[in-house]
Amino acid sequence: MISKQEITLPANSVFTIDEVQQLRDDTLGCKNVIHLNNAGAGLMPDVVTRAQLDHIKLEAEIGGYEAAALRADVIQSFYEQGASLFNCKPSNIAFTASATDSYTRALSSIPFKTGDIILTDNDDFVSNQIQFMSLQKRFGVKIVHIKNAAIGGVDLNDLDEKLKKYKPRLLAITHIPTNSGLVQPVEEIASIYDSYSQAHPGFTWYILDACQSAGQMKLDVQQLKCDFLSVTNRKFLRGPRGTGSLYISDRALDFGLEPMFIDMRGATWTEKDLYTQQPDAKRFEDWEFAYSTVIGTKVAIEYCRNIGEDKIWQQVKLLSGTLRRKLEGIDGIRVLDKGPQLGALVTFTVVNSNPLTIINGLKERKINVVPSYREFGLIDFDEKGAQWAIRASPHYYNTLNEIEIFVESVKEIIRA
Repeated sequence: MISKQEITLPANSVFTIDEVQQLRDDTLGCKNVIHLNNAGAGLMPDVVTRAQLDHIKLEAEIGGYEAAALRADVIQSFYEQGASLFNCKPSNIAFTASATDSYTRALSSIPFKTGDIILTDNDDFVSNQIQFMSLQKRFGVKIVHIKNAAIGGVDLNDLDEKLKKYKPRLLAITHIPTNSGLVQPVEEIASIYDSYSQAHPGFTWYILDACQSAGQMKLDVQQLKCDFLSVTNRKFLRGPRGTGSLYISDRALDFGLEPMFIDMRGATWTEKDLYTQQPDAKRFEDWEFAYSTVIGTKVAIEYCRNIGEDKIWQQVKLLSGTLRRKLEGIDGIRVLDKGPQLGALVTFTVVNSNPLTIINGLKERKINVVPSYREFGLIDFDEKGAQWAIRASPHYYNTLNEIEIFVESVKEIIRA
């Protein structure tokens, strides 16, 4: 839709026009739409699409099990690439069906008892919160929320106080919520949690939901100090839908944590009433995979790492920051993002308008964004006094032209 001659970039772009053009040439979808829904699912690079199609074709030619055996080295490379992405060992990485699947497997491994505390933030992902409430209903655990700081995000003093006061069984933080541009201060959270854990070893576990941050920025689990890191591969990593990754720390593996519904991939049936769990993160996997998507994810991670997570993060912040500033200048629009640091997710609401009117008007112009509703982040939306928001999430292959087309389109729609 945008030719090389038409591409414009922010003045301090970390990519050249030629580099962005190559990224767009690598991506079929850039020829068809202005894609600002990368927080939903990024456009896959063509190399990722080809890797999946090639494996599906091989399965059709020689059989599914046989194709997986033939490509075993490529499949194993997924674990190596995942380890490089998160700075851990391949034995710490499990392949899953989604970020929620990763999160559920991790959550189900926590040895909850009646009266245990789950300490979480107010901006946690809606599915995580619902799962906590389900645990509360079934097992009698209690949910405690950390206060937000005035600037947005976790109040670090309150986190420190509540860790010491409640000694929770689980600390659960969402790095970037699905309904906001907020980036939680996870390095500071890691420092507080690490200090607390050393004083109270072996009781509290920490799950960090990195569903929206993987592929946006560098994630180093050695610095993040989490026991579990749950990830989807379809968003900013630009991998296939129906794929996720889960990092499990050596501490959690050595303790013997395992998913509630472990299967023959994760354990060996050794005696009539006994099984032995796998020693590594594969105990969190299922037997059956769509191996084409494992290979596609491996290629997507390679593509991301070849570009460089630091460069990606800088460009994403430039584009999303530019978009926020332009939206803030439009009468009737209220940008909702707040926090000590903001990422790619740009959320805004419009006075006396309807989200579907805006979404449908943009769709007619071949611009992809999505609505977000109060029930997706009830605490956050109520604090902001909003019932809904439009979420636009640029990525490094987007251009300043596309941002400007989007903003002008929103103006036209809300003034019609």
